[in-house]
Amino acid sequence: MPAYPDRFYPVVDSVAWIERLAKLGVRTVQLRAKDLDATAANEIVRDALKAAEGTACEIVVNDYWQAAIAQGADHLHLGQEDIETADIPTIKKAGITLGISTHDHDELNIALRHKPDYVALGPIYETTLKKMRFAPQGYARITEWKKLIGKIPLVAIGGIKLEHAKDIFSAGADSIAVVSDVTLNQNPDQRVRDWLALTIA
Repeated sequence: MPAYPDRFYPVVDSVAWIERLAKLGVRTVQLRAKDLDATAANEIVRDALKAAEGTACEIVVNDYWQAAIAQGADHLHLGQEDIETADIPTIKKAGITLGISTHDHDELNIALRHKPDYVALGPIYETTLKKMRFAPQGYARITEWKKLIGKIPLVAIGGIKLEHAKDIFSAGADSIAVVSDVTLNQNPDQRVRDWLALTIA
């Protein structure tokens, strides 16, 4: 079984994207669909897990921890705002892995108290997909974070393109979460193949 999360870690907002990426051989995909009520969250998590059945793709549910537990998901990602309302002991008891977003030292300390399975750092570059109150982190922060968290996998996210990947891995990231470089690419399938060629040994 490949390491979790995989070195190439797309983040998408629909089941259709999950089906597409799973067929291409992507091994870790995060489902990040915002502002859903409980019923809709359960439906999309159920459908996402079903879409990945029979493939090597692991689905990471963003935010909707109750739906993740109810639908039997294996992996969860929480932002800092999500941690405040999530029942972490219940998540851990369900056997679900937990990744947590961080943007500064205070957030990293909060994340580490919950013993995450990975830590995400962002944004590495400017990102246009959502307004960020944090400046781009840069490569030096990747190296610093990796030293601070040790063996815990480090995921870099935010405005990252394929052309940046080698430098980001060299700086210390274990995994790169990718959004627009796939979903807004003119040829997403080829871009995914290029990412896989770079990241799968």
